[in-house]
Amino acid sequence: MPIRIVQHTHGGPEVLDVVDVPRPTPGPGEVLVRAHAASLNPVDGKTRRGQGRDLPLPASVGWDFAGVVETLGDGVEIFSVGNRVYGMPSFPSEAGYGEYVVAPAEHWAPSPATLDDAAAAAVPLAALTALKAFREVADLQPGQRVLVHAAGGGVGHLAVQIAKILGAEVVATASAEKAAFVTELGADEVIDYRSTDFTEALADAKVDLVLDLIGHENGVRSVRVTKPGGLVIGVPSGTGGDLEAAAEAAGVRSAGVMVSPNGAALREIAGWIDAGQLVPTVSESYDIHDVQDAHRSLDTGRTLGKIVLTIP
Repeated sequence: MPIRIVQHTHGGPEVLDVVDVPRPTPGPGEVLVRAHAASLNPVDGKTRRGQGRDLPLPASVGWDFAGVVETLGDGVEIFSVGNRVYGMPSFPSEAGYGEYVVAPAEHWAPSPATLDDAAAAAVPLAALTALKAFREVADLQPGQRVLVHAAGGGVGHLAVQIAKILGAEVVATASAEKAAFVTELGADEVIDYRSTDFTEALADAKVDLVLDLIGHENGVRSVRVTKPGGLVIGVPSGTGGDLEAAAEAAGVRSAGVMVSPNGAALREIAGWIDAGQLVPTVSESYDIHDVQDAHRSLDTGRTLGKIVLTIP
């Protein structure tokens, strides 16, 4: 039988179990994908701990996949059996690491031709988050100055590149160990947050937009380096609490972003990848049976780029 990763309680990585499940059947408008790889995102760990998506137990976390179309539901004409696809199916509802994933056809897109399945699986949630923040929430314009926090992480390393594709000037915060990596991504300036206070470094060179991938007080501090009328986008903290109040007091806007499946955007993203403009980084790869070890690494919060599960 196919396998799937399931948890029956909230907690640490040890709650994740490999179980046998029936092979799903696609309904009308849906596609069944044989997954070859899945990638991890911070929301996976939060949901596992009971702090993220409110999924009824038993549950299965995981929303980034790449694989091959196995079966088409009635009415699906945009794919054929055997097509390589990637996507962020069903988010924020349950999808889950496993051999098979079924979801509406529009949640999927053809995989980038230049990537293998492991690298393709690293892209969807992170790239869609950054693109939605910049294009839909911020209406980012060429020449604007953008600050990306946690620029060496899963969303951050793609956000730097997408901001450059959209014509922005990019300032990034990252640890000294990741500074060279972030510079190679295209950042115009990298601030080592451990040795330098970014609010002092940018006091006389404020930005139009902040993408805060850290949250909590970091978003509030970011208001200080944002131009009047500029925007601070908080992921995952959004507009709640202190950020909203600090922004309003400073004449700065604040917003959150909730990513959603978007096959059309993934087609555009695949085009950037195949053109060499956007390069995902996979720093760690685990067999799906070693999912607990993968989540232990995820929980450190120190990963360069993305962590991927391969599914034999």
